[in-house]
Amino acid sequence: MGLSLSFLFIIIIILLFLQASIKIINEYERAVVLRLGKFLSVKGPGIIILLPVIDRMRKIDLRTVTLDVPPQEVITKDNVSIKVSAVVYFRVVEPEKAFLQVEDYHYATSQLAQTTLRSVCGQAELDEILSEREKLNLKLQEILDADTEPWGVKVSKVEIKEIDLPEEMKRAMAKQAEAERERRAKIISADGEYQASKTLLEAAKIMAENPITLQLRYLQTLTEIATEKNSTILFPLPIEILKALTFNLSNK
Repeated sequence: MGLSLSFLFIIIIILLFLQASIKIINEYERAVVLRLGKFLSVKGPGIIILLPVIDRMRKIDLRTVTLDVPPQEVITKDNVSIKVSAVVYFRVVEPEKAFLQVEDYHYATSQLAQTTLRSVCGQAELDEILSEREKLNLKLQEILDADTEPWGVKVSKVEIKEIDLPEEMKRAMAKQAEAERERRAKIISADGEYQASKTLLEAAKIMAENPITLQLRYLQTLTEIATEKNSTILFPLPIEILKALTFNLSNK
């Protein structure tokens, strides 16, 4: 009986040892192993064996992380107060640095993204933030990527998500856009009038040089009037005929 209990105890010890020693690391993970407090190696994926009590392990996820940067209060270069939010895409490329060089790389990247967003947008004017987002996105990505490199983190993309303007600024921009649309409409209308006047002038010159074209136009107009079933038709007479009639009547 005593032998059976001892054998069972040994089996339990072995199972506990194996459970503490054998770890399974997924394909998208790496294990940073410390032995007696010193860095040993980065292991995985697959099965790895640790020495209980002596070795300590931390799993690092290598997948891309989508980080939402909450709205930040920003005063632009031209003294306009706005709120700007963004999204950052990053991943760990060096698990050793992500574990040893920073306490919490996710939190550190989040805080760095917030301060960088405020700094970059604060150095730009409002029109630049609204019209040149791609330029600012690239600048943010370059700064964050350089600052997180010592942590073994790679920032692959940054996108400014929303820009919240004050209500008075929204109204002013709406008025400006409306005035711009009216200006363009007036320019188009004036250009149309100019083109029409040039066409009429050219037509008048042609008719003056070729009187027969005026008669043809006159006949075409009569045809159009007749098709509309009008009860009254006006016949325009050349001013020369009226002068001749007036002269004859005055002589009589």
